[in-house]
Amino acid sequence: MLDNKDLEAEIHPLKSEDRKSQENLGNRLKNEDNLKSTPPLSRLSRCRTVAFFLSLFLCLFVVFVVSFIIPCPDRPVSQRMWRIDYNIAVTYDFLAMEDINNDKIQDVLFLYKNINSSSNFNRSCIDEGFSSPCTFAAAASGANGSLLWERPVAQDVAVVECAVPQTRDGKAASACILVDRPGSFIAVNLFTGETLWSHASSLSQNAFILRPLLQVPDVDGDGAPDLLMLTQEEKQVNSYIYSGSTGLQIGHRGSLGVDGESGFLLHVTRTGAHYLLLPCASSLCGYSVKGLYEKVAQGNSPFKKDPLWEDMLNTTTHQVLPHSSGAVHHLMHVPGKAGADVLLVGSEACVLLDGQELMPRWTLRMAPGLRRPVFGYYKPDTLAVAVENGTSIDRQILLLDLSTGAILWSQALPSLPGGPPSASLPTADHRSAFFFWGLHEPVGTNETEARGAQHSLYMFHPSLPHVLLELTSISTPIIAFDVVLFEPSRHAALVLLMGPASSDTPGLVSVIKHKVRDLVPSSRVVHLGERGPDSDQAVRDRFSRLRYLSEA
Repeated sequence: MLDNKDLEAEIHPLKSEDRKSQENLGNRLKNEDNLKSTPPLSRLSRCRTVAFFLSLFLCLFVVFVVSFIIPCPDRPVSQRMWRIDYNIAVTYDFLAMEDINNDKIQDVLFLYKNINSSSNFNRSCIDEGFSSPCTFAAAASGANGSLLWERPVAQDVAVVECAVPQTRDGKAASACILVDRPGSFIAVNLFTGETLWSHASSLSQNAFILRPLLQVPDVDGDGAPDLLMLTQEEKQVNSYIYSGSTGLQIGHRGSLGVDGESGFLLHVTRTGAHYLLLPCASSLCGYSVKGLYEKVAQGNSPFKKDPLWEDMLNTTTHQVLPHSSGAVHHLMHVPGKAGADVLLVGSEACVLLDGQELMPRWTLRMAPGLRRPVFGYYKPDTLAVAVENGTSIDRQILLLDLSTGAILWSQALPSLPGGPPSASLPTADHRSAFFFWGLHEPVGTNETEARGAQHSLYMFHPSLPHVLLELTSISTPIIAFDVVLFEPSRHAALVLLMGPASSDTPGLVSVIKHKVRDLVPSSRVVHLGERGPDSDQAVRDRFSRLRYLSEA
């Protein structure tokens, strides 16, 4: 049976609906009373919404200002190739790189000898007090080859050393120090070409100036490193010390008592003592810089002596090597964990010497060529050195592991004496790209036949050990050559300084920049041994994708 309520709802359905509506209305009124008793959440939500859109508007406004209103700094556009020519001139074996105009691109400094400068500057030798022809220094923009400055600086330069700190009128600057063959000592502002100071030296007429010009710690207390110059006079090596900030001589001439040659090295032992290492009489000789200074200046010096080295030095001959590697061609510093070691390249062997005891770490018997070795990385982050075994037509390039002396890679690459040196540039994979000069085609064993042949520039990377890339061929004499990263992580370029080096035969002098990557598409792939699986175009593509790093 139905309940009374159900029966009534069935008989009077409208009354039932009215009752439910009244119940729902009562519930809504109760809910509204409850809402009135709670905090105003809708107002808080509106505040949050306004804050969000205000922040979004501010961010969009900042992006708009930065993107469209504030102009971005103009980035200089680097030309892929540029060239500077001088007619009836001669040049010097000197190239230096420095960002002179502060555009984040390396610029090129070079020297040439001529009667007048280019038409842009219209400076003559007579304007600077020199007779014609004289030596001009020039700085060219690495971006487009335009001359930043150019002026006569000396009569005939014998030695030049750049990046020497200077202090003038309370301002720090950097200079190139030039030693004139008549004996003048000249400092030129690296960034403007202005002559900072010039002094006549006390060199004798028959003095032959040895290279390089060395920077030594400040001995006259003016805050700038001083300069040590060696000369050879009547088979004796003499030394001169000059103030690096004024060019004035400190003390008098000092004799080392040895017969030496160019290519000496200023070495600092692990106790902080300074010594000169120089080739002499088919051996290696050493001389204490402290003893040298006290002899020429007759006063106290900031230098000190190393007891171990003093025991090694022969007081009569100053020889420091008990063994022989033949005539010494090159001395170079090699970074080590406890200090710099010394790489000695002689006519009979290549030797890595411990930087403190001068004992051989390893020795490789060979007949090294006369070109200066170049450092690089064959294995990732493992220093190697490229040396030449043999000379001219029988030349062989060797890449040696500097920690062990092991041969990592070798390749016959005929060349001629006097050719440009090799170069290297670190790559993003922690190895290096190497650049070697050699004859374009084998011409036999007669050097006379090869003198008319073209020299080619070959590129090698350890990731492709069985391939060389011939980038370009040149028949003009190359006086100086370098491969430079002109912009950080952007583009590598090679710089060539070509022309006659003798005043007896003046001719066309050219400074040329080529972007390395632009030379790759037209390069010739040279396969060493069996041909690999990659096509020539695939090899070029891999070389094009190389990324370069600045020197550490």
